[in-house]
Amino acid sequence: MKGRFPISRPVGAARTLIRGRPRMEIVLHLGAHRTGTTTFQHYMRDNVDALARRGIGFWGPLRTRAIVIPGLFPGPRIALGRDLVRRAEGRVRMQLALAHRAGTRQLLVSDENIIGTPQHCLRHAALYPAIGDRLARVGTAFDGQVTRVVLTLRSQELFWSSLAAFVVGRGHNVAGSEALEKITHSRRTWRDVIMDISCALPEAEILVTPFERAAGQPDKLLATALGSAAPAVKTSRWLNRSPNLPALRKALALRGRNPDELPDGTGRWLPFDTRQSSQLAEHYADDLHWLAAGADGLAQLTEDPTRKRAGSSLPAGDMTKGQRHDKGHPPGHLAHSG
Repeated sequence: MKGRFPISRPVGAARTLIRGRPRMEIVLHLGAHRTGTTTFQHYMRDNVDALARRGIGFWGPLRTRAIVIPGLFPGPRIALGRDLVRRAEGRVRMQLALAHRAGTRQLLVSDENIIGTPQHCLRHAALYPAIGDRLARVGTAFDGQVTRVVLTLRSQELFWSSLAAFVVGRGHNVAGSEALEKITHSRRTWRDVIMDISCALPEAEILVTPFERAAGQPDKLLATALGSAAPAVKTSRWLNRSPNLPALRKALALRGRNPDELPDGTGRWLPFDTRQSSQLAEHYADDLHWLAAGADGLAQLTEDPTRKRAGSSLPAGDMTKGQRHDKGHPPGHLAHSG
């Protein structure tokens, strides 16, 4: 893992004050992708005014992709004579200062693309291979104020299946047998992702929630993230659902590709065979066992003891697009972000 790490930060009571004033607590909700992030972000926007009255601020993808991500994770640069990373850090800190002066006590930042993209995961056949470097940059930009990280995990065979369907719906190629086999044999699991988070943000508390036990409950996720009561869910929604096989076949045909690249059927696309699915599920079971055993002190597995085991489907609700389609669109659109 490469990148710039904070060298030293105040700890304990010292880190709760800035020049005699209470320091703003920053909570990062990092996803992962395909674990209800868009539904959670819409829930936060539904309740942003009520939360603001409690001193709780929210930065979602509409904001982070304008003020946090640009420049902080630069690709090939054009010689502009400017340090894009330093400019990004200054932009983030300026916005943090404005939020603090406005009375924000807790700031929740939610954007799954902070830790990487679906395309990058699939390209490398690995779970967020650059997360350590990316979060080290985030920690520096947020000036060491990140106090808590919230991560939602999903069983690997369903995570990768949903990711593969998502990128095909966005115009990318169908994952072939070689790519699927490479994913199956990847030695990188959620445990490695969590260890990278801990290395990059060593002072932050890491809370981990299995998607299977938290699906359709954004209020419970917010309560976990903030450590306090959260507004009740007003509208049951299932946003950014993976496109099913008919939708994916249609998307391929519209792009001039052969729909027969995908199997027949009407339900969810499950590209892995029985052997591959079993192997991926076994990795997830090992991850959960490690978390339940204490995760070597790096993270805490959070569970709702009143929650019954989730079924194979999420709760019924609107199935709409992501951040750019908050209003004015009827249900039934394919997902395009989150």
